[in-house]
Amino acid sequence: MISPKKEKIPREQASTEGMGYKPFSVKFEAFGEEMIEKEVKQSGNSGRVYLPPEWVGKHVKIIRID
Repeated sequence: MISPKKEKIPREQASTEGMGYKPFSVKFEAFGEEMIEKEVKQSGNSGRVYLPPEWVGKHVKIIRID
């Protein structure tokens, strides 16, 4: 018996939006040393954010705000 092929969904469409869910905002509270607000730039097939060289090796958290 041959099983049917599964249709691959592009990553851009594989979100919960297509399932009837509405995106919502959540509130985060974070404590840290300093904060920088930057725009993500295109880098090949991905995105990139440049941070200060002093932050190399440090633990950071990234939160998408829009």
